[in-house]
Parts: sequence; structure tokens; C-alpha cells
Amino acid sequence: MGLTAEQLKRGLDALAAIEPGFAGGLTRHGYPEPRIRPRGHETLLRTIIGQQVSVASANAIWGRLETAVGTDPAILAAAPDELLRAQGLSRQKIAYVKSLAELVDTGMLDLRALPADDEEAIAALTRIKGIGRWSAEIYLLFAEGRGDVWPAGDLAVQEEVGQILGHAARPSEKQVRDLAEAWRPHRGAAAVFLGHHYGRRLAAGRADKMPV
Repeated sequence: MGLTAEQLKRGLDALAAIEPGFAGGLTRHGYPEPRIRPRGHETLLRTIIGQQVSVASANAIWGRLETAVGTDPAILAAAPDELLRAQGLSRQKIAYVKSLAELVDTGMLDLRALPADDEEAIAALTRIKGIGRWSAEIYLLFAEGRGDVWPAGDLAVQEEVGQILGHAARPSEKQVRDLAEAWRPHRGAAAVFLGHHYGRRLAAGRADKMPV
């Protein structure tokens, strides 16, 4: 499960004590709600299905897949490509879905026992075709609640780091990684808050369109 409300508050209070930008952001927008996803195969499968399509399209494909095939890894690993394509999956996504299913079904990837070290866990997850570093970090943050995971490649995170620190332009991924070194071990709480901060600015009409 993801970081709880108590963990988020504790982490953000610690960040506010060392970085005025977080203190100001909390004053403006308050604490974020927890973002929690189930641990396991289905969350990663949904991540793959949702890549580069709208939420409505992803939900429709998911519904068809559940009904016609199911989401059990063993079943997906053995399913004919034509059957998966009929549910709306592209050839590329079929390869990704099967990569995940085969790794889980054979026990080569145990989502109940990922390495405790975050970098080792990211390396294990990125063995799945279609799961890059950002997707692995988001999984570890929202499904495992790892408190110091830092998705610095996320454009919204970069945008909000620049906003709360008063930068004239969005900092690069490397700059964001370097800046966040001082925020250890609370970078996961920082990431959740920055997403919340971006959403509130967007809703208030003070943000550009969501970065992609």
C-alpha cells in the first residue's frame, strides 16, 4: 500500500522545517490525500494498458480483457496474441503484457518480495518490457509505500519543484535529483505533495496543461 496520511504528514512536516517552499505550499494547498494502489500483478498490468491511451480507453480495454481472458498471469502468458488483440491491445502492448505475465508466472519476479533496496527493486521491475524507471518508481511509491522513492523524471514533479523553489524555468531531471538530496528520507512524501500541488494549481487556473 502507499504512504498513509500519517506518514505523509510526518514526512511533509519534516520537509517544511528544512525547506520554506514546502511550508508555503502546505499553507496554500494543505496536505495531500494518500494515493494507494494494490500491490501485485494487476496494478502493473493496468499501468501497461494505460500507457499512451485515454483513461476511458484504458478502462474499456481492461473491462474487455477481464471478461474475455481474465487477468491471471498464467492465463495471459498462454493466451493467443489474436485473442489479446481482439480486446484492444496493440502488438507492442501484447509483448509487454506477456513479459509481465511470464516473469510473474515463472517466479522470476516475485511482487510480494521485491528487494528492500529501492534501486534493486527498480532494476527488478524494469526487467518487464514496457516498464521503465518512472513506472517502477510510481509502483514502489503508490503500491509499496516506499518513503524515499523519488520519480524525478516526472514532468509534473519537475514543474512543481521549480514552482515551490522559485525557479524561472522548469528544472531538469538531473537538477531535480540533485535538489532533492537534501530531502532524504522523505522524497516519497515530497513527490505525492508535488502532484497534489500541481493539481491544485491546475484547478485554480494557474498551471499550464498537464505535462506529458
